[in-house]
Amino acid sequence: MKSSKLVLIYILLAGCLSLLDCSKNKPVIQPQPETRASAPAVEPPAANPAVEVIKVPEKTVIPVEEKKLAANGVLVNGQAADDAAISIEDALGVYEEAKAARERGDFEGAVNFLDEAYGMLIRLPIAADSPLIQEKDNLRLLIAQRIQEINAARRNPTVENHKSIPLTENEWVLREIHSFIGPERQAFEEGYRRAGFYKDWIVGELRKAGLPEDLVWLPIVESMFKPLALSSARALGIWQFIRTTGLNYDLNQDKFVDERRDPYKSTIAAIKYLEYLHSFFGDWTTALAAYNCGEGYVQRIINSQNISYLDNFWDLFQRLPFQTARYVPRFIAVVRIIQNPDKYGMTLPEPYPPLQFDTVRIHHPAKLSVFAAALGLEASELEFLNPELRYQSTPDTPYDLRVPVGTGERLLAALPTLPKYVPPEYGMHKVKSGETLSTIARRYGTSVQNLQKMNNLRGSLIRTGQTLRIPTRG
Repeated sequence: MKSSKLVLIYILLAGCLSLLDCSKNKPVIQPQPETRASAPAVEPPAANPAVEVIKVPEKTVIPVEEKKLAANGVLVNGQAADDAAISIEDALGVYEEAKAARERGDFEGAVNFLDEAYGMLIRLPIAADSPLIQEKDNLRLLIAQRIQEINAARRNPTVENHKSIPLTENEWVLREIHSFIGPERQAFEEGYRRAGFYKDWIVGELRKAGLPEDLVWLPIVESMFKPLALSSARALGIWQFIRTTGLNYDLNQDKFVDERRDPYKSTIAAIKYLEYLHSFFGDWTTALAAYNCGEGYVQRIINSQNISYLDNFWDLFQRLPFQTARYVPRFIAVVRIIQNPDKYGMTLPEPYPPLQFDTVRIHHPAKLSVFAAALGLEASELEFLNPELRYQSTPDTPYDLRVPVGTGERLLAALPTLPKYVPPEYGMHKVKSGETLSTIARRYGTSVQNLQKMNNLRGSLIRTGQTLRIPTRG
């Protein structure tokens, strides 16, 4: 494939993709506007002979006079709009051939297939108000993403783009390394120790999914491997899921449990989300930035550039929010330190041993402290093994409780004699100007501590318009 042909096709891709609102069919963390500003499409003058280089190969040319289509299935020149769907399916088939070539390492063949699929799309006349226009634009975006991925792999041919993360060491990464080995050293070492509880299991799941094993260290950046970590944005758990994204990836959040706090269940959700983000953007650095601030936000930044796809993440990242702009360099810094601690003057501590436990199916709600007393344990042991339980009690539905190894049979034998637990019920209160937690607590006959616990508040700071849960029973 001649380079001039590729350049022109990529320019045309940029113009087409600026019209696409890619958030309509994808789950996002941050909502996007229905339309977004983007760079104007580059259209060569009609007389420019360069236009000739984008002619579709002979086998993919679709004569316009034979394929005139109308929206919504209306007949035009004897042809139905359903033909468009057939042709889109044909283009999608060629796109799948490109993916297969890419997986074989045949970059040139993959680009040829992508070029062919794109040629089929641009020669396919679909009315602007046709429902098929969205399918056509979606395929255009997929083609651009694969081009982006191939470009990234070509820049570093020794690295498999899907299975490895480029660990660039630049001034921003070095800045974060100096922070981790300096003022953040103690927090870093504690996070590394806690990683031992879950690391081996997470690595096994990453291998099953075919994802880079270095992603096991992402929770150090997110939460220092604290299952109960809660951010100012209400993100929760070692992988820091916000409520909506957690629900999108099947993390149950109800009166009894919040699976965002479960290190095992949230890891499965995080792997699914990271897989999606990588397939969406085509490279890991951009996918990780989107994990932090949402794919919608990152896509808007991309669309505001002169082109609508990325050539280099490091040309983009400083335009992201400050926290996100630091996020990818911090992750790379963590991995580089762990891979070569001597280089950075670090001695890594001994990690905690992997957690070992049995599971017992519980069929009625009961406090963990009651279970612990029956087993001769501290309640904190069961709370640590079951961090997703919001009231330190099992739910009123069948539940697999984690218990120390060898204690499962004893607990099953004791279950019939253990008292059931009735969780507190609550109402809702919208904070008004001038109200404090103490005034609200007095109004409803409860305590500040109860309000803090029920609303996951670390301190006493509340804001006007905030909605609080107010305990009414229990």
